[in-house]
Amino acid sequence: MVVIRLARWGARKKPFYHVVVTDSRSARDGRHLERVGYFNPMARGQAKPFELKLDRIAYWVSEGASVSDRVSTLLKKISAAPATESVA
Repeated sequence: MVVIRLARWGARKKPFYHVVVTDSRSARDGRHLERVGYFNPMARGQAKPFELKLDRIAYWVSEGASVSDRVSTLLKKISAAPATESVA
């Protein structure tokens, strides 16, 4: 089964995550099919906290991929963002 989830990068106590499309049997930070965005929980100031390729996520979901809880929360934040602000 294909899943869209976070893969951890970054240093100790400075997390940075790639949003990846991967096989559910592979390790969290292991092999992935495609990188479709990033999430930076430590973003401050003008730095973007996350960016997602919505067209590619929609494609993978249409192909049967499931979305993890955290990635679905990020997608909800994008849909709740005001139209004048560019989040993605």
